[in-house]
Amino acid sequence: MDFELSEDQKMLVDTVQSFVRKESPLERMRKLRDDEVGWDRAVWKQMGELGWLGVMFPEDAGGSAMSFVEMGLIIEQLGTTLVPEPVTPLVVAGSALASAGSPAQREQFLAPAIAGATSLAMACEEIQSRFDVRCVHTKGEKSGGGYKLSGQKRWVQNGHAADTLLISARTSGKDGDNSGVSLFIVDKDAPGLTRTSVKQMDGKHGAMLKLDGVEVGADRVVGKLDGAAAILDAALDLGAAAACCEGSGMMQAVLMMTRNYLTERKQFGRAIGSFQALQHRCVDMFVETELAKSTAILAMIKAQETDVSERQRAVSVAKVQLAESGGFVTRQGIQLHGGIGVTDEHDVGLYFKRMQVLCALFGDDLFHSRRYAGLPSFRKHVS
Repeated sequence: MDFELSEDQKMLVDTVQSFVRKESPLERMRKLRDDEVGWDRAVWKQMGELGWLGVMFPEDAGGSAMSFVEMGLIIEQLGTTLVPEPVTPLVVAGSALASAGSPAQREQFLAPAIAGATSLAMACEEIQSRFDVRCVHTKGEKSGGGYKLSGQKRWVQNGHAADTLLISARTSGKDGDNSGVSLFIVDKDAPGLTRTSVKQMDGKHGAMLKLDGVEVGADRVVGKLDGAAAILDAALDLGAAAACCEGSGMMQAVLMMTRNYLTERKQFGRAIGSFQALQHRCVDMFVETELAKSTAILAMIKAQETDVSERQRAVSVAKVQLAESGGFVTRQGIQLHGGIGVTDEHDVGLYFKRMQVLCALFGDDLFHSRRYAGLPSFRKHVS
């Protein structure tokens, strides 16, 4: 398989790389940690004007109709300086609208987000669900010509600031059934919706949602009623692939940061990077970074694969590798920096904390290991 970037892809990477270094250095993320939104709407608008937010979305919604590969390359570069704008929430919620939304829904809700005028959030995680989109306790009941939503959602990425939320609810069947889950579009100020902003360990913000009889019209159902499980599976796999791309960029940044420190820090009259034991550790970090990058590339390529088993296999492998390699690289980065590495004032700790969140988003390593083991190709191979 050819992993070489095309000339257009190289130009895209160079453009994003230049942007993050000049417009969004790590100091910007530090300042925005204490902001109630946690990201800058002006920068979000700028990203939309540059066309980055729409590269994977259809032209009828204002996108470029490229692929997730290009989006993944953008997210990888954003990860190098921990750019806080909600690109991955857009990928997740936007992909559901792009694949199953009506033309009117794409025009009203997806197009403005692609332009950077609004932002989106996907709310499907509940306290008992453990990444299973079919384990839904939020209820969607018929009410007049529409539906009434009641329940709770937790740790909704960008849920505190999103203009539009996509919320899953069970409209028929029982907990765990493949059918019976539906996806609804809900406005941020809908009566009965309570959003409680929460701060994650990485400094970013999310939300806990409470829905108390939130009324939505029938035109707010995304795709077919009772048929949202497959839509959610595909959207969350794109989110997992995006997390792997972001983590790959982060690991590359931590590796370079640590390498530079080892060449600059002197002890016993010489750079500590000249000691063989520390060189070995740095090599181990390089190997793990390349492993994670390789699996992230494959996930990037397969994230929109129509063969569900192919998509899930590539994404789950990359997510497990992210947990193993990302944890190792960021921990080693802290240890090799010594005492200053554990302080909030040093940048390496910011990457470590963000990595912990990434590894848990869209399925942790245990979830993806179990899913991989349950795929038909794996069962056939081991039987």
